[in-house]
Amino acid sequence: MKYYLIAGERSGDLHGGNLIKSLRARDTQAVMRGFGGDFMQAAGMQLTVHYQHLAFMGVVAVLANLRTIAKRLAQCKKDIIDFQPDVVILIDYAGFNLRIARFAKQNSFRVYYYISPKVWAWNTQRAWKLKANVDRMFCILPFEKDFFKTFNWDVDYVGNPVLDAIKSFTPNAAFRQTITPNANQKKIIALLPGSRKVELARMLPLMAEVARRNPQYYYVVAAVKNLPVELYRPLQNIPHVQLVYEQTYDLLSCADAAIVTSGTATLETGLFRVPQAVIYRAAAIEYAIGIRFIKVKFISLVNLVANREVIKEFLQHAMTVENVENELKRLAEPGAYREAVLHGYQQVYNLLDVGSASENTAQRMIDYLHGHR
Repeated sequence: MKYYLIAGERSGDLHGGNLIKSLRARDTQAVMRGFGGDFMQAAGMQLTVHYQHLAFMGVVAVLANLRTIAKRLAQCKKDIIDFQPDVVILIDYAGFNLRIARFAKQNSFRVYYYISPKVWAWNTQRAWKLKANVDRMFCILPFEKDFFKTFNWDVDYVGNPVLDAIKSFTPNAAFRQTITPNANQKKIIALLPGSRKVELARMLPLMAEVARRNPQYYYVVAAVKNLPVELYRPLQNIPHVQLVYEQTYDLLSCADAAIVTSGTATLETGLFRVPQAVIYRAAAIEYAIGIRFIKVKFISLVNLVANREVIKEFLQHAMTVENVENELKRLAEPGAYREAVLHGYQQVYNLLDVGSASENTAQRMIDYLHGHR
């Protein structure tokens, strides 16, 4: 069969790559084409456009790049028509993929969606559009199944690919040796500022100030190679801060606590059982819009899955040095507070642990394509 896949950011590319591997294991004649990244290409997909040309975050960035987005949408639509796939598989990336879903449905292509857009968070009426334009939805958060039931839509909960990645991860035994000599037996605090320029610009100054004011800890930053090194400048000349590149899971496997920018990293940190403080600050206009339309009590995936506050979230005006450093001290030291967080993490793990998301999704997709479900 012919599959056209679309992912518009790094996490979607990673999960898309694993899905492609699972699909190809079940369909040895599969032909894959689409928008994505290095992981999807390495798994056997012919790459049309790299997600680096699509990853615009926030209202301001999207508005500034409307012409580029329109050009890529037109390119994608033409590519689908030329390729004539048996199914179009959309992976997260709501703004772009919702438009492609409508186009594909109008042109009689079967549409599957893996990793639902977060319509449960704001503008919930978009769920009706999804239902109208998507043949099968494959969700990775357990509460999403109940959410879509309120729209009379039976979707598939397939497990969580983040948990899959963590289960399959083998820590580098030599990694801690690169830190411990410098740490001088201090507790290790992981700093996860994000993977986008705007996130680093907004989060790193606070992280750096917390580190300066609390030299009793050793701070290790999860840095990414695809961002300019000058973005990490706020951390320069702090002797008890170290950057490591593309080694986030190795870092989390040995960290005592963490400060994490809201996003998938909060769930990764939780599944590694590292107590964390979650931070996030949006642009003023984005916050003003969001505060009016967001429908959920939490923004971190840990709290959303648990449906309660497991970890503290410091958002917008609450994201202060004083608040974050006080929370960090409570998390890093042994005691009932830290243990309560770890207990909450175990509950989240149990809710997500239903087998391999990519394997479950691939099998169900194949079954649906052959009419077996």
